[in-house]
Amino acid sequence: MATITYPNHMEIDHGAIKKIGMALEKNGIKRPLICTDKGIIAAGLYDTLRNAIPNDVEFTTFDGTPPNPTEVAVKDALALYRENNCDGIISIGGGSSIDLGKGVALSVDHEGPIGNWSTVKGGRDSIGACPPIIAIPTTAGTGSEVGGGSVIITEEGHKVVIASPELLPKMAICDPDLTLGLPPILTAATGMDAMAHCIEAYLTPVINPPAAAIGLDGLERVVTYLKRAVEDGQDKEARWHMMMAASEGAMAFAKGLGAVHSMSHAVGADPVLKAHHGTLNAILLPTVLRFNAPHVPEKMKKIKAAMGLSNQDDISDWILSYSISLGLPRNLSEIGVTKEMLPGFAEHCMTDACHFSNPVQPTVDEYISMYMDALNQ
Repeated sequence: MATITYPNHMEIDHGAIKKIGMALEKNGIKRPLICTDKGIIAAGLYDTLRNAIPNDVEFTTFDGTPPNPTEVAVKDALALYRENNCDGIISIGGGSSIDLGKGVALSVDHEGPIGNWSTVKGGRDSIGACPPIIAIPTTAGTGSEVGGGSVIITEEGHKVVIASPELLPKMAICDPDLTLGLPPILTAATGMDAMAHCIEAYLTPVINPPAAAIGLDGLERVVTYLKRAVEDGQDKEARWHMMMAASEGAMAFAKGLGAVHSMSHAVGADPVLKAHHGTLNAILLPTVLRFNAPHVPEKMKKIKAAMGLSNQDDISDWILSYSISLGLPRNLSEIGVTKEMLPGFAEHCMTDACHFSNPVQPTVDEYISMYMDALNQ
């Protein structure tokens, strides 16, 4: 059986930020809470948004989004939402700000710890109506603007996935101009996040041919345009295609994700490492593909074709070399992971939602082995 849903209203073009007034009016939002972070404010992107919002809209701003959104930050933003009688959310920033906005939207009318609404606890089927969200990405990676999922670190320190059609932003305003000048290392890390989404979604056993095709198209765009965007931050064509690839990656993972993300979520939850999600995906993708390859040989051939590789090419070696050429770390050791951390990470993987949609579900020992591979590659 195939269950297929597709997605929200998406505006993608240079200068699309000017659509914010239309987006607010269409969704009946008059008092939005803007969820963002201090980096977006310092970069001037918050001012670009503020100047585009109609004068009769009364907005409140939460700028405390951490690099990996937390339940504590969600509660702080929720307090502002309620204090100012807000009626909707604008999330502007990377995936963290958009995910945090979804956490706030969920919490407005859903009581209890946010972990109670995670996908592994059946939250997808029990989440009801939420306030409308307008998502404005400023990086090209997570695709959170066109997905109904959010990843939040709970107060207990677990990184959980919440997902529901009710959390799908009502409109995604994708303006590639907001990514011009994004630092090369962040461009690379977020772009590799998009690559991981496209590949992992394609490899899941879930039947969704449109999502699979979109994933392959997004993958081709990443391989074609990411290095251009890294090397020239003002390349408007490359930025447009990377923003499209990021959104396509999220459309593709309507099929689910896999062990790259379970492993990345585990490491990303560590409060000391504070590792960037896209960087983790770039490091972990080659080793997980080595694990998955024997189980999905025909799909691996199609992935290679989308990337312009021959059947004789080693896809894991190619991706590792490509990632390094973008300036990203080679292995987990370079970002502070040690051998002693691995058993705890592996246990975390076993309850992560993405674990269950990998082509074959790894054991704890197999996760430890993959972590060891990524530690030393």
